[in-house]
Amino acid sequence: MSTAPRAPGDYSTVSDPERALKYAIRHIAGDRTEIIEGVITPVSSSWAHESAAEVVRRQLAPRLDQLGLVAGSGDLDLPGSENWYVPDLAVVPADLAAKTEGALLPDQTLLIVEVTSPSNAETDRLVKRRRYGQYGAPLYLLIDRQNRTCTLYSEPTRPGYAAESGPHAFGTPVRLPAPFDLRLDTTRL
Repeated sequence: MSTAPRAPGDYSTVSDPERALKYAIRHIAGDRTEIIEGVITPVSSSWAHESAAEVVRRQLAPRLDQLGLVAGSGDLDLPGSENWYVPDLAVVPADLAAKTEGALLPDQTLLIVEVTSPSNAETDRLVKRRRYGQYGAPLYLLIDRQNRTCTLYSEPTRPGYAAESGPHAFGTPVRLPAPFDLRLDTTRL
């Protein structure tokens, strides 16, 4: 029995398109590529963007050492969706990070930090906030460089997050709850 040849670009017989798309991102597109609601998006950060993430990372560092946690920007998979994120910063247990070669899930994090850029601000404010909550990320800190504010979302739920602290103007300390129990200085963001 022979089958008719497929036309180039006909992927109608791919058994698991989500898996194929995420495989392509991980193995072909490069380390800093996201899929946001099915749209392949290369991640390219400015120095100001990276600086804001570093301000948070440095303040967290002493507490992370005490708690056995690490901060990085590794891949996060949102299974059952066409989403694959590369957060600006995610805090995870050090032992989990050390043994994970692939992506983690948002509910395996303790904190996710996204820093807006002019090209992605609405995505970070709306889409990622909703998705991180749906996938159980306990804390989502949005550093909105365009509005010069920080907002901490907590209590993940199916529609997103049930609790919100902020927006706080840059320069106003933002309290990170347990296990961090620290006040984040936002002056230099």
